[in-house]
Amino acid sequence: MDQKFIDLFDRYTHGSMNRRDFLERLSLLAGSSAAALALLPALENNYARAELVPENDPAIVTETVEIAPGIKGYLVRPAAQGTYPAVLVIHENRGLNPHIKDVTRRMAKEGFIAFGGDYLTAAGGTPADEEKAREMIGALKPEDALAFSRAAIAALATIQGSSGKVGAVGFCWGGGAVNALAVSGDPNLKAGVAYYGRQAPAAEVPKIAAPLLLHYAGLDERINAGIADYEAALKANGKVFELHMYEGANHAFNNDTNAARYNKDAADLAWSRTVAFFKKYLG
Repeated sequence: MDQKFIDLFDRYTHGSMNRRDFLERLSLLAGSSAAALALLPALENNYARAELVPENDPAIVTETVEIAPGIKGYLVRPAAQGTYPAVLVIHENRGLNPHIKDVTRRMAKEGFIAFGGDYLTAAGGTPADEEKAREMIGALKPEDALAFSRAAIAALATIQGSSGKVGAVGFCWGGGAVNALAVSGDPNLKAGVAYYGRQAPAAEVPKIAAPLLLHYAGLDERINAGIADYEAALKANGKVFELHMYEGANHAFNNDTNAARYNKDAADLAWSRTVAFFKKYLG
């Protein structure tokens, strides 16, 4: 697909225009309303496209649960009895949707207690309507999102079966939430992985205690604009981090429900690095 359509969709999904304006601009770029409508299925998420780990996989146990007051989400454990490190999975700006639940199951299959937090809990939970979810995420106060993250990892450190070591991985909006959690200096965070997430201010980097793994997409100009300052601050302050750039990949390259932006090679490599990173630092 022509990059101009993907770039337009990215601007739309991150709040720079409403759906009506997006469709009008897409029609202009595509040459007609009919052509624009033909492009939409590839640009928008289709949750029927991908489910790598089904709910009934015998290796895992799933439940929707409140792990602490006001901290609701999707908890997935390895089925085998034992003690496991835990990982908080932070969703994109469409809330706790079927794709993120599948990612949470994938993480549990790798040997972690995985919790896909619903950051819209206080607003009634993630709605089925993605447009509404995006609006609700946009209205979420940063301090409230951070409070949710901190409460979630505190609960995961003591939840039944947890080894006490907790990491966090986030995608898009969730990647930014991981960076925000890292610069909060929360001692419960033992490792953080951010997929194409907004960087924290360089001035806050000295507070980071956890090692970080940062995944970026080569074509993601919007997010990549903040890399240089963040990387320089991480280096200057002696922080433990890895940064990987996936050339030719778009923002949201891990989302296999999105035909236009998903990049299997980048997604597979980033995932293998993510799992190895958590196993290294969470044990």
